[in-house]
Amino acid sequence: MSDNDTKRLSRLTAILTQLQTKRLWTATELAEKFSISKRTIYRDIKALEQAGVPILTEDGKGYTIMEGYRIPPVMFTESEANALITAEQLLLKNKDASFVKEYSEAINKIKSVLRYNIKEKANLLSNRIAFRYKEDNDPTSNYLSRLQLALTNYKRVRIIYQGADTNQTTDRVIEPFAIYSTQDNWLLIANCHLRKEFRSFRLDRIQNLTTLIDTFEPHKMNLQEYFEICKAKYSQNP
Repeated sequence: MSDNDTKRLSRLTAILTQLQTKRLWTATELAEKFSISKRTIYRDIKALEQAGVPILTEDGKGYTIMEGYRIPPVMFTESEANALITAEQLLLKNKDASFVKEYSEAINKIKSVLRYNIKEKANLLSNRIAFRYKEDNDPTSNYLSRLQLALTNYKRVRIIYQGADTNQTTDRVIEPFAIYSTQDNWLLIANCHLRKEFRSFRLDRIQNLTTLIDTFEPHKMNLQEYFEICKAKYSQNP
């Protein structure tokens, strides 16, 4: 097998892996991802189809893989495994307990598919890497995982929320829109029914959370547009 054949086989495998990471990929996105032309992407997609991979084309939208199709577990290189182990040690000190639990279970599944020799080295690295944090870095919330599910399934959430610098709490129904992290805490951006506008909520101030059965319509703006709106708002009212 020539070097060109080896490179193409590696790229076809990588394209197939990418197609499984989200529902739709356009030819332009794939071309930019692999630094090749769209014409090459078209040839690669055709080659995968001819190999029996059930790739579907949605006109004007992109490529997707037939629901239920899976490739065998990905084989990680030693460097990729090391990156995962490093991320694991970093994230085990995360401030949200639910996130730590879910991530730990996910990383265990990833470790299970590592080759034996890489697995041994990964375990060695796990015992030889550490991150130092402030003494007050104890978990401050336990709702991140549930809020992520509510966000992706467009579920309204009811929270009991403690205001800043006060013991007063409010009962609110919110529509999760986005989640972001600061160095100290996780914050939720949500459409608040009580205030009738988008607000930011610190997860460590949520005293109780209930996911409701009713859903809401997806909000039209994206996260960057939200930040631009906030920037314009605060520049007018410093």
